[in-house]
Order: sequence, then C-alpha cells, then structure tokens
Amino acid sequence: MRIEVYLNDVVQLRKVHPCGTNAWRIYRVGADIGLQCLGCGRRQLLPRPKFEKAFKRKLDPKPDDDSR
Repeated sequence: MRIEVYLNDVVQLRKVHPCGTNAWRIYRVGADIGLQCLGCGRRQLLPRPKFEKAFKRKLDPKPDDDSR
C-alpha cells in the first residue's frame, strides 16, 4: 500500500539519525522522497520503496515562533 505524504509533512523513521533525531521534514515528493533532518539539517533522497519500508508515522509539525 502506498503511503500518502505531502510537502512539509514531518515524519518519523524507524532508525534514529546519527545526530540523535528521528524526525524528518519532506521537501520533495515523487519517485524519490526528499527528507531533511530536523536535528542537523542534513538532506537526503530515498527511493520511494525504501522510504515506505523505513516510515513509522507522521508527526505533528511544530508551530513556528513567529508570534513574538
């Protein structure tokens, strides 16, 4: 079954990134899924089948601090 993800969704993957975070923001959707780590900012592309295997769940995006 295909997982529905959209730009700027925040997702959790099964393995923790070496920086200690497992939250990623989606910046590209297509045959490859572009992910940006929310801990260190590293970007990487995963083929969709590999992404779907590593996908755990969607997370709630953190609200921006523009209210100051």
